[in-house]
Amino acid sequence: MELDTKTPPYLTSDKSSFAYVSARDRWPVIITQAIDDLYRSVSECDSREKQDDGKKIIEELARLKYEVQHDRKLTPIKDDGGVDVAIYNSELEQLGTPSWFNIPWLYCECYLYRRLHTSFSLSTHWKNYDVFSRQKIKTFRSSRPAVLELAARYRDLVTQMGHDKGKADIDHDEAQKILFLEMCEICLWGNATDLSLLTSLTYEDIQKLQGSEARKASEKNILVNDLEAVYDVLRKAKHAGKKERRVDIVLDNAGFELYVDLILAGYLLSSGLATVVVLHPKSIPWFVSDVLPADFAALLSALADPKRFYETPSDDDKLQDKTPSPLSDKDVVDMSFLFQEWAHMHAEGQLIMRSNRFWTHPGSYWRLPSVEPDLYEDLKTSEVVIFKGDLNYRKLTGDAAWDPSTPFTEAIGPLGPNSGVNVLALRTCKADVVVGLKLGQDEEIRATEGGGGDSGARKWAWSGKWAVVSFSQGK
Repeated sequence: MELDTKTPPYLTSDKSSFAYVSARDRWPVIITQAIDDLYRSVSECDSREKQDDGKKIIEELARLKYEVQHDRKLTPIKDDGGVDVAIYNSELEQLGTPSWFNIPWLYCECYLYRRLHTSFSLSTHWKNYDVFSRQKIKTFRSSRPAVLELAARYRDLVTQMGHDKGKADIDHDEAQKILFLEMCEICLWGNATDLSLLTSLTYEDIQKLQGSEARKASEKNILVNDLEAVYDVLRKAKHAGKKERRVDIVLDNAGFELYVDLILAGYLLSSGLATVVVLHPKSIPWFVSDVLPADFAALLSALADPKRFYETPSDDDKLQDKTPSPLSDKDVVDMSFLFQEWAHMHAEGQLIMRSNRFWTHPGSYWRLPSVEPDLYEDLKTSEVVIFKGDLNYRKLTGDAAWDPSTPFTEAIGPLGPNSGVNVLALRTCKADVVVGLKLGQDEEIRATEGGGGDSGARKWAWSGKWAVVSFSQGK
């Protein structure tokens, strides 16, 4: 805590904040969905011993939900052997053992998911169970139109880049830049399907958030866009002839968002803007939809056999007596192309998965240089470290109540200028904290319909409709 910004954090007691809404409305729903998922899995398993073990976890999750809804004091995390238990419990003690509705939002939300994980990790038969896995897969299935559109686009682009290799004229460089901007914006808006927020998405809702028309309509909603500066960094490294040019992506959500992250990673490698892309997933189930290494494997498996994945009726299809429409031959070829490209890159060591428990610590990334110096030194070797999504942005900025005109470079503290790390945040806004805006811009958007008006709440920043793409050149 002593390493964090002194700017006050958002609290779950602040009625004008999204923290207040999260604690009271979202968290009980998320725990209920976890209980429902586990109950279903328990009822489907044959082993009586495993069933009994699962029922104990269900009882624990029900108690956790009761604690949240009745604003009980947070209790220390049970020792499940995790290296982070002491970190969580020490910070809880420093906070004075507060209750759910009067505590820094960032700490409390991380604590919630760490508590969920403890119930599974202390069990006998459910240690590695991801209670959110079904939701992730369901959302990726529901993203079918956008998945197919991007697969076709990606295949065309990579094929074209293969033909254009060796060209170095000004027009070609400008085309590369435009393509880079488009790929990053696709990657940005993939975050619009965050499962921890959109807990009741319909198939139609998902389609509205994805696809090329939606992206074009959303460009005007990017309030800060530093992508051109990022492109210049990567282009200069390439033209300087650096042998290894690494880009890191600190991942956010699985499913469609991981898919667009891989689209960006594959593009960076195919275009020569990077020679290695390191992906940083979470180590434990986190914020409902965050990427685990197993989600990467599941995505590749779906691409390897797209007909089985998309044409096999889901449980919802069976309930509604629906049969998914078959994929076209071209769809199958496009998806297979992606699988072969990404599987080859992974096998060749160009596309790397690297977990670190730091990403599921309770605190801000202001602590990174002191708390996890090896990870910090490793990130310094990257040309650009891309932090995806809302939670990473909250952690970069300490989830603090900054004035929105505060420069991004200031709000990320030790990861800012002279840190040795080039930081790019790709974030659709789903929380109160926002920095880097022009003077008066926050008030201007608050005055629009649904923006918050005179309520004192920055409601415009809760919906995922607006985005910021912020860059700090730390080298």
